[in-house]
Amino acid sequence: MPDVATVLKEEITRLARKEVKQQVAPLNKTLAEQRRTIAGLKREVASLARNQAFLQQQEKRRLSEAPKASAAKGVRFSPRWVEADRKRLGLSAKDYGLLVGVSAQTIYGWESGKSKPRATALAGWANMRSIGKREASRRLELLDG
Repeated sequence: MPDVATVLKEEITRLARKEVKQQVAPLNKTLAEQRRTIAGLKREVASLARNQAFLQQQEKRRLSEAPKASAAKGVRFSPRWVEADRKRLGLSAKDYGLLVGVSAQTIYGWESGKSKPRATALAGWANMRSIGKREASRRLELLDG
């Protein structure tokens, strides 16, 4: 004949397991639902990251293309304007030249009046005059990589 203490212990263990199982089942369902949600969000983030990388690549390609010389038609040039625009944007000659598509030395030459831009460089400079500080820093980030 089994011992009463052993039977009582087994019965308490069985009831405790049953109670724990009833309380844990809804938590398991919630956990599974949250894991599915997290997996979906991870897929969405990966998709958005791919799209962003693609768009950055396109924008980088667009910015690195030299402007057409015909865009410089009717654009007036002054060395003071180059320096004023560069200072307005708060850029070094190196960064300004990177955005225009020329070297820093070329920018210094323009500012000092020792040289004048060619038609394609003049078109790039004309494009720079119409942007602000935020756009300039965004373009620099894209071009610097």
